[in-house]
Amino acid sequence: MGALWIAHVTVTDNEAYAKYAALATKAIADHGGHFIARGGKFVQLEGRERPRNVVARFPDIETAEKCYRSDVYQEALSHARGASERELIIVETTE
Repeated sequence: MGALWIAHVTVTDNEAYAKYAALATKAIADHGGHFIARGGKFVQLEGRERPRNVVARFPDIETAEKCYRSDVYQEALSHARGASERELIIVETTE
């Protein structure tokens, strides 16, 4: 089964977050992931609103988690920490 990587983000430092985004994009692509939503229009129905929402599709949940734990993604996170407030989950799809 596939997996979705879902992030809800408030960016607090655009310059540092741009460095995160460049490295994260590489890590996701290197692990067979691709973006299906990235910062577009949204409607908040419940919970805490974050102005940036990102969804990437991966071949499976194990690969998505491997991407998160990869050296490239961890380097990306070094730029996101302190430059954003965020939640990130990986959800297995039913398809």
